Amino acid sequence: MLQFDEQASRQVEAAYLTPDVVEQRRLVVDALGLAPGEAALDIGSGPGLMACDLAAALGPDGSVVGLDPSESMLALSARREPAAGSAPITFRSGDAGALPFADESFDVAVSTQVYEYVEDLATALAEARRVLRPGGRLLVLDTDWDSVVWHSRDPERMRRVLAAWDEHLVDPYLPRRLSRLLTDAGFHVTRREAVPILNAGHDPNTYSASLIAFISRFVAGRQGITEADATAWADDLIELGEDYFFSFNRYLFLAVR
Repeated sequence: MLQFDEQASRQVEAAYLTPDVVEQRRLVVDALGLAPGEAALDIGSGPGLMACDLAAALGPDGSVVGLDPSESMLALSARREPAAGSAPITFRSGDAGALPFADESFDVAVSTQVYEYVEDLATALAEARRVLRPGGRLLVLDTDWDSVVWHSRDPERMRRVLAAWDEHLVDPYLPRRLSRLLTDAGFHVTRREAVPILNAGHDPNTYSASLIAFISRFVAGRQGITEADATAWADDLIELGEDYFFSFNRYLFLAVR
């Protein structure tokens, strides 16, 4: 799987600062229906952007904890400045499968693009339920990587690159199983919706464009893809210019304890 070292963490941060993902975070915060003063947990907080958005929505009487196993991600989040009037934020090291908190500690928990990396998801969801108060909400957002539509002048090479990219996750198709997994963990799923990202025309300040170097670096040496193949794949996409086209779906699940 993908290892979030300093370089990878900075690439993730750059992708999450694109307007595509800024809008995605807005949708997540809106879906939670946060009330001032609530306590929120961001499971897999990465560079801290979601935690800051939660803190801004909760206000000074709320609280946010961001949890991540990557020291590089925690270093980035530690340097993040919340907006004035935000809830206090604490970032700490930890794993989704063994949350280091007492029972019924939070009103809401969020996990975006995290559970697709988790080996034992049943345990992780049980842990999320344990730390939520009765009536607490868990919001999960993950990608089905089979939903990708990415124009290329070499479709066969694109197919091989995307197949190799699937190896960066435990389950690249997790949303298909989430309804059952959440129900089995004792949650009641109250909302499901697709959250698409569509980029037409090559623009470096889009989510998919920010992924190109990330993917190229990861896939080289996997499934017979050479460094030259990976470079040619990336160059082809950039050279498409106005003919560049990318789309995929993330899926949002809101569940109540």
